[in-house]
Amino acid sequence: MRIVKNIIWTLWRIWFYVLMAIPILVMFPFLVLSILSEKGYPYFFKMARIWAKFILFGMGFYYKIERDHKLEINKSYMLVANHTSMADIMLMLAVIKNPFVFVGKAELAKIPLFGFFYKRTCILVDRSCSKSRMAVFKKAQKRIDRGLSVCIFPEGGVPDESIVLDAFKDGSFRLAIDHQIPIVPITFGDNKRRFSYTFFSGSPGIMRAKIHKPIETEGKTDGNRKEIREEVRQIILEQINAFDQESKLVTYSSI
Repeated sequence: MRIVKNIIWTLWRIWFYVLMAIPILVMFPFLVLSILSEKGYPYFFKMARIWAKFILFGMGFYYKIERDHKLEINKSYMLVANHTSMADIMLMLAVIKNPFVFVGKAELAKIPLFGFFYKRTCILVDRSCSKSRMAVFKKAQKRIDRGLSVCIFPEGGVPDESIVLDAFKDGSFRLAIDHQIPIVPITFGDNKRRFSYTFFSGSPGIMRAKIHKPIETEGKTDGNRKEIREEVRQIILEQINAFDQESKLVTYSSI
């Protein structure tokens, strides 16, 4: 029985990468045209959202969004969320309509086909290189000046599955304060359960997301960074716990 399950999980994981490739191949000419100039990015972003939803629904994931605040059009935000799954990228694209760019790991650019567009549209960072980390600030400034938002997973990577929420790194909060843009905490409640980095795991089902009220940084200085960082982390941690409690109640009531 275990062997059968592992075969199913393997095929399901392979299907994920097939789903990643299909819309890219179909939209390839239009995607290439959209990245030829900076003005084309909003069109690229719309196609990226189609790509993300295609993967989520194709994997059997359906998302549910709870909003404490509706983001303003043409306003820049710093989007931060807990990071537990490769599907976090797709879910973020699905739930946020305002065009944004990811600040992400440089090694993802090595993924065939996906990496071609990833390295041309995202802000890549090598966390082991101080020069790379500093370059992020200049690149982010250019995007913010164009009215785009920025998305960073502040844990700095996917933590061990035993960790509910890892410590947050300072980069996203320093950027938000330097550019005086609001920070929007976003909590993903089910991505670890649905599609974690453990190969033989996961299942189709609901992916809950909550968009919290923005934390304003206007008038704040670097001296407020730690306080804001911990406030944002606490908001996300409390919502993760609330999602877990909700899941336990649903499970108990169905018994």
